[in-house]
Amino acid sequence: MSNNTTLPELKFSDQLVDYDEAVGFMEQRVEGIINGQAAECLWFLEHPPLYTAGTSAKPEDLLRPDRHPIYPSKRGGAYTYHGPGQRVVYMMLDLRRRGRDVRKFVEQTENWVIGTLADFNIAAHITRDRVGVWVPRPDKGPEREDKIAAIGLRIRRWVSFHGIAINVEPELNDFDAIVPCGISDQGVTSMIDLGYPIAMPELDKALIDNFAAYFPQENAIQTQS
Repeated sequence: MSNNTTLPELKFSDQLVDYDEAVGFMEQRVEGIINGQAAECLWFLEHPPLYTAGTSAKPEDLLRPDRHPIYPSKRGGAYTYHGPGQRVVYMMLDLRRRGRDVRKFVEQTENWVIGTLADFNIAAHITRDRVGVWVPRPDKGPEREDKIAAIGLRIRRWVSFHGIAINVEPELNDFDAIVPCGISDQGVTSMIDLGYPIAMPELDKALIDNFAAYFPQENAIQTQS
């Protein structure tokens, strides 16, 4: 770990977490971080099956509104699915200590996911015209790529929340009820679908071990904004 990086508080939930409960916790923690009364936090969890609609979600991208509950979300992005077998990491980080650069923070988050997947020999990448993290699927066609991780972030007064969702072993058929992130011409995959049966604690450890390399703490002095 880099000397100039402090690992946030790590929170783990073994039971499925209701979406509204998660949002309530994030709202409270973010306010605490803004006010200097709470520590940064990475929350590792899974949700019950549900869909969230980000700030750019389009009604026509919801194909089966009766499949699972739908929650409006103030994070960036369109519709996405959350459910068992998907590792969600909510990132409550103080960007006043980490450079005050939103674009860079998004890139750091993308690279954190890509670097962690590389530890399991999964060659993932980002594509500038599509949000999320993708893997090539030459077995399905020369131009085919499948999404393996979603990224949806929100920033309030230089403190982040919401975060990432990595498909470990979710029910991929549940993605059929939406146009994931508004992208209809590509697919969705998971670590197990690619032939990598990874246990959730293994993925968690890799994410934690890689965190410092991608999120250096550039400014140790907290300032109000």
